[in-house]
Amino acid sequence: MSGRRIPSSRRKAGRSADNLKLQGKAAQRARRFLGISLSGGKADKACVAVLDFYPDQSRLFLSRIFEKIRTEEFVSADLKIHDFISQFQDEIEIVAFDAPMTLPKCMRCKLKCPGYEVCTEPEMIWMRELYTEVNKKKKPKKLFTPYTQRCAEAYLNHVVDESGDIQNGLGANLAPLAARAHFISRRLSHACIEVYPKLTVWRLGLELKVPKSNLRSHRHSVGGDESRRIFLEHLSGRKSVFFYQQDIKAMIENNHAFEAFICAYTAYLKFAGLTESQPDSFPEDEAWIHFPKAQKNV
Repeated sequence: MSGRRIPSSRRKAGRSADNLKLQGKAAQRARRFLGISLSGGKADKACVAVLDFYPDQSRLFLSRIFEKIRTEEFVSADLKIHDFISQFQDEIEIVAFDAPMTLPKCMRCKLKCPGYEVCTEPEMIWMRELYTEVNKKKKPKKLFTPYTQRCAEAYLNHVVDESGDIQNGLGANLAPLAARAHFISRRLSHACIEVYPKLTVWRLGLELKVPKSNLRSHRHSVGGDESRRIFLEHLSGRKSVFFYQQDIKAMIENNHAFEAFICAYTAYLKFAGLTESQPDSFPEDEAWIHFPKAQKNV
C-alpha cells in the first residue's frame, strides 16, 4: 500500500471532542443510514457502517464502523449485528445489505409448477423475454435457471453490464450470504435494500474520474488497498463526506469495512433520489438492487 495518506481536508485524526460536539448538536436533524457487509455465518469478517447525513449542512459523516463481527461462545455474530442496529434504532432511515434478501421466484412460489418454459408468472415471462433478446445477440444461446436467478441480477448482467459478471442471487457463492441476509433482515422493522457494492463503486468512480483499473481491482488481495485508498481520496474531496482517520485506515485495509460504507452511501443515494429505478417492464413484486444513476458526460 502506498505511504501517501488521504488528505484529511483539515480534519484531525481521532474522534476529537470538537467533532463529537458537532455530531451531538446536529443529532436530531441527522438522517442515518446503515450499511452491512456480510460474510459466511461462521466467519469473522462482517462489518457494519453508520453514515449520518446533516441536511442543514449538506454533509455526510461516517460516524462508526464495527469491524470483524464474530460469534463468541453463545452470542452469535448475527445477534451482535442486531445489537449494533438497536443502538441507532430510532434514527435509522434505511439499512442496506450487500447480499440478496429474497429468494428467486421459483423458490418462493407455492403454485403447482408447469415448468418455467411455459410458466405464466410475471417474473418468468419477463425472464423469458429478456433471454430471447439476449440470445439474438450472443452465442451459445442460454436458458435461465429460475431457482438460482432473479430478475435483478439478470437485468444488471445483460442490460446494465458495466462492472463485470454479477453472481446469481442463489448461486454457489451468494447462497450462504443470501440466507444470512434474509435471517437478519426479517427481524428488522426498518426499510431494507440490497446493494451490489462493485456496481456502486464503478458508477461513482466514473463520475469521480477514478482510473478504471482501480475500480476493477478494489476487491483484489494484491493492490486492492491502494485502489480503495484512491477511491476514498476522490470521494472525500468531491462529495463532502467526513471520515475519521482510523475509519479511513480500516476501509483501506479491510474490504468488508469499505463495502459496508459503500452500502450505507448507496442507501443515502436512494434516500436522495439518486439511484436507478426499476425499468417500467420490471415485475412489480420482484426484488431490486439499488445503484447510483449514471452521470451524463462521464
